[in-house]
Amino acid sequence: MRLLRQRRVVLLWGAQSLSVFGDRLYAMAIMWIVWQESGAAAMGLVAIAESVPYIVLGTVGRQIVARFASLRRLAAVDIGRAVLVAALPLAWQAFGIPGMLACAVLLGVTGALFDPNLGALVPELVDERDVQAVVGLMDLTGRIARIAGPGAAGLLLAVVPQRSLFWFDGLTFVASAVALIVLASRTVLPALDRVGPAGAKERPQARALLKARPDTAVAIGVHGAGIFAHAVALALPAFLAARLDAGAAAYGAALAATGAGALLANGFAGNFRLPTNSTAFYCGTWAVSGAVLASIALADSVTVLLALSALLGVVNPFLQVTLNTHLSSFPRPARLRLMSVDLTVIRTAGTASMLVIPGLAAKDPVMAFPVSGFALVLVAGAGGALALRWSEAGTPPAEEPAKVLARD
Repeated sequence: MRLLRQRRVVLLWGAQSLSVFGDRLYAMAIMWIVWQESGAAAMGLVAIAESVPYIVLGTVGRQIVARFASLRRLAAVDIGRAVLVAALPLAWQAFGIPGMLACAVLLGVTGALFDPNLGALVPELVDERDVQAVVGLMDLTGRIARIAGPGAAGLLLAVVPQRSLFWFDGLTFVASAVALIVLASRTVLPALDRVGPAGAKERPQARALLKARPDTAVAIGVHGAGIFAHAVALALPAFLAARLDAGAAAYGAALAATGAGALLANGFAGNFRLPTNSTAFYCGTWAVSGAVLASIALADSVTVLLALSALLGVVNPFLQVTLNTHLSSFPRPARLRLMSVDLTVIRTAGTASMLVIPGLAAKDPVMAFPVSGFALVLVAGAGGALALRWSEAGTPPAEEPAKVLARD
């Protein structure tokens, strides 16, 4: 609440909320329409088409991503998203699935440009002491938008024509762009492409940054493992039927419990004092999440399942806030590159999990949870042990990020 008294934070909060809301509204609407018209296989193709640009740009597009590292250019990206979303019904009518896939790819490109750049700009707008708190605020508003977006899409699809829904979605991106333009007019940020001591523009290579900070590399890798393991949530409806003889109502209640737990815990995650070794804490928190995930297989009633779902939700904000606060401690060029790499890793992990988890769940939906959960405990535990070992040995940072920037 203290941060929301600052005009810059309010504008940023509004832009981020509208942008995420628009993302979720679009995702819900396009998946529903594609499923309705062409079935589940087409839904999978659209989801992959949107993820591929994140993977490609995060891997080989660092210079392209860095060109959009300003508030005004991000506003232009949101205008582009508004146009693409509004054009989706026309693309579907004129070209069918190929048209939708093309729009999904272009929207994925805009998301891959927007998301890491906005995340990298957030810490620039507050004092250093408020970075964790503002990261927590952005996490909270993002979670609310992720819940409200699909809910709003469902309600709007019931009362307005499909084309009107996409126009409404486009307006959320336009409103986000306006907020960013106003924020840019009131905020002076240093240019990202300034020339460093070595005479080169500061667009650091991910390999050099991760080599310099192996603890950060481990944290990003554990993030990918966590996203992969938690894709087992897709098996929850089958688990409910096989283990508890429950149906859609219990599934909806479990999702609501997870969301409620995350919302309640967010205020603590954004304001508690992070340990000195934040990467070890981050990996340990993922290990806790894996243990809770594995314990779902022991649930013998819907009540126990709801309690475990809420506990999973409580853990989630601590994960997101801890990693983003850690990445925010880097200089902005390095921060942008690392946030882009993190998005690439989790998008890759999420896409790969779709190839593995459904088969595991189909074979034994009950065992899918302990297998995924204990695998995550092992990976995260190993990551935490490495981070602690490096900290005790004084290894990280092996080379300060500023030196990497200068050499790059």
